[in-house]
Amino acid sequence: MENKELVALVSLLEDEDKEILVHVEEKLLSMGTDVIPMLEKEWMNNSLNPSVRNRIEDIIHTLQYKLLKEKLLNWKKSDGEDLLEGMMLVSNYQYPDLNMKFLKRKFEQYYYEAWKEFKNEMDPIQQVKVLNDIMFNKLKFRPNSKNFHAPSNSMINVVLESKKGNPLSLCAVYLIIAQRLKLPLYGVNLPNLFILTYKTDNTQFYINVFNNGLIFSTEDIDNYISQLNLSKSNLFYEPCSHIDIIIRSLRNLISAFEKLGEYKKSDDVKELLQVLEEKNPQ
Repeated sequence: MENKELVALVSLLEDEDKEILVHVEEKLLSMGTDVIPMLEKEWMNNSLNPSVRNRIEDIIHTLQYKLLKEKLLNWKKSDGEDLLEGMMLVSNYQYPDLNMKFLKRKFEQYYYEAWKEFKNEMDPIQQVKVLNDIMFNKLKFRPNSKNFHAPSNSMINVVLESKKGNPLSLCAVYLIIAQRLKLPLYGVNLPNLFILTYKTDNTQFYINVFNNGLIFSTEDIDNYISQLNLSKSNLFYEPCSHIDIIIRSLRNLISAFEKLGEYKKSDDVKELLQVLEEKNPQ
């Protein structure tokens, strides 16, 4: 579309006739996500009145949300290969301009800090202890116990900036660094707590990242499940997929928004969750 046509359509957003407004908004939305940069440029026009600027914001948000659902579906179709991309897509709901280039640069710094300390002769426990030291002493990540249910705990960019998160987001940071180091670490979907497992053919133990990387055993999980009066399930002991991790992250975000009474946002995130939970996406 030519810029002149877009400017003409935007000018019609000043009209108070509801039928005209609906028609213009439908026309702009039908143009798809490619029109977002031009709309953002128009939004910057200082001569626009506040009502027009608000209408443009709503249209941009609707288009960005549509784009996010498309990206999430494509990520799912790739079997959620890249966990960092999945975490970014969760953040994109509130931070649509967040991109992989920024996040990868951050994690390259973290990886380098860890790589300097790793030695080939280390056994699995030593490897995890070194990673714990990097994560909690050098990089200064901490559990966000004070604001445990805040939506920001599910936003990877905010977690990297504040160095605070919930069990899942801290595990995700830890896991992404570990994957870069080629360590056999995976997420585990425990009830009420997300943890990691170090798993090879010969070795398996667990890591509670939310508790400064505390290492524990299968028996400890047995006791935890027993205290919750739950039956044993492989789900509580074995690795989960990246898609499972992002599903849990979205559920955390839904709960966080509902606790704040932000039900429009929680409904939006429920639609994103549906994209991942749908059995046979088209």
